[in-house]
Amino acid sequence: MPTGTVVDFDEHVGLGHVDADDGARYLFHCVEIADDTRTIELGARVRFELMVKLGSPEASNLRPAGEAES
Repeated sequence: MPTGTVVDFDEHVGLGHVDADDGARYLFHCVEIADDTRTIELGARVRFELMVKLGSPEASNLRPAGEAES
């Protein structure tokens, strides 16, 4: 699973971006935050999966980077 850092998140709109450790930037929507809180802190280290929506990769299933896979 890729890892990265949450660099922006607009709680009102529900959209944010993760800068992956490989240098890529991925959009995510709040419903893709794995703990179902629909909110996440800036600077949070996360692991995520990639999915393709409308031809562009987006981050999904965001979870804390230190959390064990289930």
